[in-house]
Amino acid sequence: MRKIIILLLFLPLFLAGQNGPHRNGTTAMNFLEIGFGSSGLAMGEAYVSMAEDISAIYWNPAGLAFMKHSEVQFSIQPWVVDINTSFAGAGMVIPSLGTIAVGLIYLDYGQMDVLTVDYPEGTGEVFSASDYAFSLSYARKITNWFGFGANFKYIGETIQHMSASALALDLGVRINTAFFSPTGERIDGLKIGMSISNYGTRMSFSGQDMLNYIDIEPDEYGNYGYAQAEYKPEEWELPLIFRLGMSLNVMKIQDHRITLALDAIHPNNNMETVNLGGEYELNLPAVGNFYLRGGYKALFLEDSEFGVTFGGGIQKLLMNNISLKIDYAYRSIGLLGDYHCYTFGFTF
Repeated sequence: MRKIIILLLFLPLFLAGQNGPHRNGTTAMNFLEIGFGSSGLAMGEAYVSMAEDISAIYWNPAGLAFMKHSEVQFSIQPWVVDINTSFAGAGMVIPSLGTIAVGLIYLDYGQMDVLTVDYPEGTGEVFSASDYAFSLSYARKITNWFGFGANFKYIGETIQHMSASALALDLGVRINTAFFSPTGERIDGLKIGMSISNYGTRMSFSGQDMLNYIDIEPDEYGNYGYAQAEYKPEEWELPLIFRLGMSLNVMKIQDHRITLALDAIHPNNNMETVNLGGEYELNLPAVGNFYLRGGYKALFLEDSEFGVTFGGGIQKLLMNNISLKIDYAYRSIGLLGDYHCYTFGFTF
């Protein structure tokens, strides 16, 4: 355990010195790297060791094992160039079995004009495109301080008459330690989380737009004038992401808590980065919890457009152990503008 902690403490220094080719632009389905869930986004995406709600489907499926109540959640996030992104998930906590959850990420690119070489101003036709990822998740605590989780995902994309799909697996673990605990309890000590996302099959497009009529013998007359051929596009990898992170309650006094988090990110299509985040929680008995969050995404990433993030949230107790959750996140992507994420959910 001490070796893991030492590794985490020195990992940012190691990542800062990484150089060399980073395989930019070599993967498909890059919407899987956007980030989903206001809590994690507001903390600069330093959330692999902190996620304990349905958004853990995205950050670290092991976090589902630490959910205290069943939950449904819906998140909307307007994205660049008028792309609409959303996430919906639901999870059921079964004490004797674990947590079973389902999740859906969906991107709608809207309608676009069909442009061709002959008609660069448009043919008068329009087309649409969309991405989606459906997850079936299972997580369980082996002890009160160690849990694991897994997502089984079907990922797809459609562009006009074309489509592509892939199958993928996410795996994660979460460890609660008693190190540096302000209360002496594991629940308040150093938390360590690890996950690997989008380990799966390659994908390539298929559909009627791949069909074409050709003359395979142009010098011969009367034969093969309209032979049907199909283009075979290359296969592309999914964006594989390895996350390793830790979080620590640096203060917990009565109804107040301050938590700091750090994640190291190793993708297969870019250089390694570090995300930093913090959360302040105020608990009001019989009322609910209030949160303020902030962070910084993509430290050490060359030419990064990412940076400061912030947000907040409220969990309002209703009746019969039902609570309403509302969260908000803001982040700036430099030249690409400022973006907001809104999350709504219920626990029961």
